[in-house]
Amino acid sequence: MLHYALVFLVIAIIAAVLGFGGIAGAAAGIAKILFVIFLILAIIAFFRRAR
Repeated sequence: MLHYALVFLVIAIIAAVLGFGGIAGAAAGIAKILFVIFLILAIIAFFRRAR
C-alpha cells in the first residue's frame, strides 16, 4: 500500500511540473488517503504483534 501511495505522489509531482493542476491535486489526494490507510494498518499490526 505504501508503494501505491508513493506512485501516486510521483504522478502528482510530474503532473504538477507539466501544469496539469487538476490531475496533480487528485493524485496527491489519493496518495494522502493511501498513506493514512497504510499508517493505520501499520499501527494496528504493531500493536497486535506486541501482544
